[in-house]
Amino acid sequence: MTQIPKTMRGVQLIGHGGYEMLALRSDIPVPTPGKEQVLIRVSAAGVNNTDINTRIGWYSKNEQDSGDAGWGGSAISLPLIQGADVCGEIIAVGKGVPASRIGERVIVEPSMHQFRGEKLDTPWYFGSECDGGFAEYTRVDACYAHCINTKLSDTELASFPCSYSTAENLLTRAQVVKGDRVLITGASGGVGSAAVQLAKARGAEVVAQTQLSKSAQLLAVGADSCVDRDDNLIEVLGKNHFDVVVDLVAGPGFNQLLEVLKPRGRYAVSGAIAGPLVELDVRTLYLKDLSLFGGTIIDPEVFPNLIRRIEAGEIRPLVAELFPLEQIEQAQTHFLAKRHIGKIVLQVKS
Repeated sequence: MTQIPKTMRGVQLIGHGGYEMLALRSDIPVPTPGKEQVLIRVSAAGVNNTDINTRIGWYSKNEQDSGDAGWGGSAISLPLIQGADVCGEIIAVGKGVPASRIGERVIVEPSMHQFRGEKLDTPWYFGSECDGGFAEYTRVDACYAHCINTKLSDTELASFPCSYSTAENLLTRAQVVKGDRVLITGASGGVGSAAVQLAKARGAEVVAQTQLSKSAQLLAVGADSCVDRDDNLIEVLGKNHFDVVVDLVAGPGFNQLLEVLKPRGRYAVSGAIAGPLVELDVRTLYLKDLSLFGGTIIDPEVFPNLIRRIEAGEIRPLVAELFPLEQIEQAQTHFLAKRHIGKIVLQVKS
């Protein structure tokens, strides 16, 4: 039987602001799994935009008030252990969970509709509305701890949950099928590079928009062609060119993305790294019969489908850099530099 300590090492977010709001501690109480929950010994945890956006209060629409600075549009409870991407091992179970699950290697589905077996009024995100994986131990409802059988390492598996489930959800919402022509913006990031692979696995023709210095790596994982992130898409590709746009950038180029969609095209978005405020010519939207989808809370079938694709080897992990948990500031600094392709991962287990 695994000996569970009373305290653990982890990083707590103690307020909104700079890196000084990340407190490394070694005296955090180890959580106890409640009803329908499991306790996971964390091996590795990925770094995401959500972690940084929450830390700096980016989600708040009121600069004078942090009451809406959480991912879900409300205040977050501090201190908070962030980290949505987790791979680890179940070492204890709560009431209602079979003991046979102890010892399973799992990855955590970050989008949650229940907590301690009780349905939530509004969805939570792992590491946002509840403690996540930037610590040696974490707990989650058992239904979100997905057993996985693969030869991939824990570090590689920690690159999948958030980015790949977000990408798969966007493709599911936009109903991408074989033969669709798909444009993916911000294609070198975690979600973007995941979307390239997952769209290709569906049989789509994929055009990746990125820095051209990164195009070789994106072509290697499935993109059919690349365009520069500063290109005028209408001039380079022409209007009415794509069935689907998966957008992770937004910003000033938003209108071009709608123009390059075919009539009845589908636009799916889950990011705004170039800016959240855009100008929309509503005539383009309704005269072309376009459909617009936001994608954060994933549909129930998405994560099990992702697990199957991982186990079948249809997609591969893209780990750009690995840092120890203690170097979370350096990891987030490298993440924000955007020179990498794929994911930056923190090693938690010593």
